[in-house]
Amino acid sequence: MQVTLSRERALLGQLDDMDLRLLRVFRSVVQCGGMTAAELELNIGTSTISRHVKDLETRLGLVLCRRGRAGFALTEEGQRVYAETQQLLASVDAFRSGIDDIHGRMGGTLELALFDKTATNPAAHIDEAIALFCERAPEVTPSLHVASINEIERGVIDGRFALGIIPAHRASRSLRYTELFGETMLLYCGRRHALFGADHAGLTWARLRQHPFAGLGYHSPNMELSHREQLVRRASGFDQEAIATLVLSGRFLGFLPDHYAAGFAAQGLLQAVAPERFSYACQFVSLLRRAPQPSRAAMLLQQCLVAAHQAQ
Repeated sequence: MQVTLSRERALLGQLDDMDLRLLRVFRSVVQCGGMTAAELELNIGTSTISRHVKDLETRLGLVLCRRGRAGFALTEEGQRVYAETQQLLASVDAFRSGIDDIHGRMGGTLELALFDKTATNPAAHIDEAIALFCERAPEVTPSLHVASINEIERGVIDGRFALGIIPAHRASRSLRYTELFGETMLLYCGRRHALFGADHAGLTWARLRQHPFAGLGYHSPNMELSHREQLVRRASGFDQEAIATLVLSGRFLGFLPDHYAAGFAAQGLLQAVAPERFSYACQFVSLLRRAPQPSRAAMLLQQCLVAAHQAQ
C-alpha cells in the first residue's frame, strides 16, 4: 500500500544529532542498494533500519523510497534528498576535521576517490602512500571510492572527497593538481573483430574511422583524442571495465590501459592495434580543493602520495 506523507507534517527545523543519525542511515541504505543489504554496514537489523527511514520520511514530510517485491528504489524526491544528504554529511565531517586540526590531532574518516584500474599500473604506488599515511595517522580511517573523472572533480570541490586521483585533462581554478604517475593507453580490438590478427601495417587514423569506436562518455583524455582524430563513436562506457566489455564484444575498437588489458591479451581475447602508432600517454594527478583549506589529514595523504611516487 502506498503511503503519502503530508508536507504539512514535516517537522524538520533545527538539525540535531538524531537527524544526522537518520540521514547517515538513509545514506547507507542508498549506497548499499536496500535495507537488507545495509544490515552489515550499519550493524543493525532490517526492522530498525526501516523504522529509521520511516522516521526520516516523517521528519521531512516526503516519501524517499519505494520498497516491496519490486525491490528498493528512490523516489524523485528521495534522489534529491540523497544528494543534499551527501553534501550535508560531507560538511559535517569537514567541520569535525577542522576542529581536530585546531586541536592538532587527526581522526575520523578520510574520503579518497580514485579513477578505476590504477591498482594494476606498475607506475602507481597509491598502496604505498596509503601504508605510509596509516603509519603516520593511525587514528584516521581511509575510505576509498572508485568513480568517474567528473564525479571525482565535483566531489573534491564540494567536499565529499578529501582528495582525488584522476588522469589530467582540463583544469579547474577550484582545484590544486600534483603530478603523480603516468599511464600508456593502447588501442585494442577483440578476437571477433575484423582487425584481430590482421596486418596493421597500412592502418592510419583515417582508416580507423571505418570501424565503430567505444569511448568514455564524459570529458577525459580519451574523449579529447577521439574527437581530435574524428573516430566514429558508436558506443559509450563510463569506466574502463565498460570499455573493455565493449571491445571484448568484437564490435568496437577502444583505448585501454596497457597494464589492465595485458591479461586479456595474454588469453588471446584482445589485441593491441599497431601500438607504435595508436596510443597516447596519460598523466595521473592528485586533486585538492583550494578553498576552504583541506584538512591536515588530506594534506598528509597528499605528502605521502608525493613521497611514494618520488621514491621510485
